[in-house]
Amino acid sequence: MTRCVFSLIGTLLMLMAASPAAPRVKVGADVLLEKQLDLVRGKRVGLITNQTGRTASGERLVDALIARGIMVTALFSPEHGIRGISGAGEKVGDSVDARTGLPVYSLYGDTRKPTAAMLRKVDLLLYDIQDIGVRFYTYLSTMTLCMTAAAEARIPFVVLDRPNPLGGMSIEGPVLPDSLRSDVGCLPIPVVYGLTIGELAAMANGEGWLEGRARAALTVVGMEGWTRTMRWDDTELPWIAPSPNIRTPDAARVYPATCYLEATNVSEGRGTNAPFQTIGAPFIRSGSLSSAISDAPFTGVEAVNATFIPASSKFKGELCRGAFLRITGPAPAVSLGLEILVILNDEYASSLSVDRGRLARLLGDASAYDLILDGRPVGPIVSRWKESLARFAFIWRRYWQYAEK
Repeated sequence: MTRCVFSLIGTLLMLMAASPAAPRVKVGADVLLEKQLDLVRGKRVGLITNQTGRTASGERLVDALIARGIMVTALFSPEHGIRGISGAGEKVGDSVDARTGLPVYSLYGDTRKPTAAMLRKVDLLLYDIQDIGVRFYTYLSTMTLCMTAAAEARIPFVVLDRPNPLGGMSIEGPVLPDSLRSDVGCLPIPVVYGLTIGELAAMANGEGWLEGRARAALTVVGMEGWTRTMRWDDTELPWIAPSPNIRTPDAARVYPATCYLEATNVSEGRGTNAPFQTIGAPFIRSGSLSSAISDAPFTGVEAVNATFIPASSKFKGELCRGAFLRITGPAPAVSLGLEILVILNDEYASSLSVDRGRLARLLGDASAYDLILDGRPVGPIVSRWKESLARFAFIWRRYWQYAEK
């Protein structure tokens, strides 16, 4: 009898070891499938998604919905396409999903907002894409334009919520003025906005920020187990790169610091194994950039000397010198990004070139680079944003749907 008991316990332990534990956080997609399927049952569903739209088991959401008898009639894809493999800014055409035969309408080609023809067989739009919590990530434009299209077509819009990799407690950077709106900045929010994608959808809808002040019939299917102070590793969810060059949670954390290099002739690491964490150029002296960043008054990031040869993008095939940014804790990313621009301007002004219009659109501040050229340190530049950030924070907290801890 005792031997049988031990054998049974051993079998159970083996099964537990063989079966991966459920993630600590349950995303909106799994909550929908398990508890709120009536939201989409009996409706013709248009699913806005990409490679990140998966369940906890790794199944594509479109396949999980169809397996449960839900009528998915169309797919819509953002920048980088339905599989997330197209390059940044690359136009993507319409296609057909090989597994389901469904039409895939690209919202990053000639059309950015679903047309009436695309919605002809759609009763409800469902949004499930992992975001990274940074204003200039174009998935925000895709979501808000789809919300507007849903409002115009008088059909419901449902967001399946997912964690913000930057957490839900920090806001940083200038609030975007109307004069600098573009596809890399469509809402009057800071660079780091401290909301989940569901909370941001509710804010855009509630504050009348959609095109033409439209109001969508919005439902947010919330997560279970997520709190605002969580880092990505705390969620126990797998990381699926939301775009080709945001390959790790650390890349997402440093992205609001190094994306501004897209507006310069310094590499932001595209074509390396660690985009956005690896930065440099052929004209940078070995060790100079990493030393200067390390001397800057910031915590949460460690800069180490790096040499690299990009396989694509800027300086393809050329030896570059610069820095690798290792994340060690919470860091003021936007301020760090400005500090990097200050360093580059101080030490390499004769070699550095900057597309000032693009930088202004990314940062959301048309005069910040002028102040850098005038020799202003980062502190006074950042202090100019305090009043607008305080006004944003007052509204921001109204849309929190999750506790701090």
